[in-house]
Amino acid sequence: MSPLFNHLLIPFLIGIFLAINMGGSGTSPSFSAAFGANILRKSVIPGFFGIMVFAGALIAGKATAVTVGKELLPADMMSVSLVSIILFSVAISLLFANLLGIPQSTSQATILSVSGPACYFRVLNEHKLLFEIIPAWFILPVVSFLLCYIIGKYIYTPIRKKGYFTYGGIAQHPFIRVLIILMSAYVAFSIGANNVANASGPIASMTMNELNIQNDGENFILIMILATLIVAPSFGIGSSFFGHKLLKQTGKGIFLFGPVEAIVISFITASLLLMASIIKGIPSSLVQVNTTSIIGIGVARLGFRNILKKTAVNKFFLVWLIAPVFAFLISIFLTYLADKAGLLYI
Repeated sequence: MSPLFNHLLIPFLIGIFLAINMGGSGTSPSFSAAFGANILRKSVIPGFFGIMVFAGALIAGKATAVTVGKELLPADMMSVSLVSIILFSVAISLLFANLLGIPQSTSQATILSVSGPACYFRVLNEHKLLFEIIPAWFILPVVSFLLCYIIGKYIYTPIRKKGYFTYGGIAQHPFIRVLIILMSAYVAFSIGANNVANASGPIASMTMNELNIQNDGENFILIMILATLIVAPSFGIGSSFFGHKLLKQTGKGIFLFGPVEAIVISFITASLLLMASIIKGIPSSLVQVNTTSIIGIGVARLGFRNILKKTAVNKFFLVWLIAPVFAFLISIFLTYLADKAGLLYI
């Protein structure tokens, strides 16, 4: 093996480990709707999920990869050591959440992991972080909740009460079942467009630095695609390891919803994430958008008090708060140690 291959091996292995954890976390927002509505068996979900994530990353993942790989921390600072620290910090925080069975925001953990070294060296792009990325983290879940609540409260529930269709009949209709599967695939595609960049963006910048390739648009896209070919398939592996526990938490741990609600949840979740990915290249929290969509439908059906009493909902909010901060602290602490030991630019 060449010295360059050995040099890059550790960050790529950490990137694969991160992708496995992201695959576990991402399975829930992709297929919790279909699983909760008893449309898909858990055995077929990992492979289907992996294929759609891969497609989303290749077709629509450029903008978010640029944000993570170049726009928060200068690309020329993405050394092997620093990228390894960033990816390791994200992976550990996600592993913590996955072991608890809580779907966690990969994007938030990644952005804060990148921000750790950027803050340490005082080169953070504060405008991008504070005025574009973080506001989107608050706005998108609120929008998803409101849209699902309005649809559930003022459209779906009144129609159902008037008896225009029976729950059992529509649940078994072939068109509805196919539509739910298509919506789940749509969510997985949006994950590929947004979340694969969390690993491929830093790896692309690092690889270009190591190969002394000019970090312009065309070269970055080419290297990013090559990194995606390695990272994206690991999402399916992670889905196999962690997916079922997370599916159960969001698919059936908040409230049991039907096929029409599943379609609404999936469509709103995927559309909001894909808009954030393509329009502004903002790595966003799909798991939070998805969960707030489910909560919106649940509140429309059962009321705030009944939903907020659910143990799963309380655990979600707690882990959402802790895991990204945990990633930031690990990242900045390891950066400090590596800097003092003179290892950052190895």
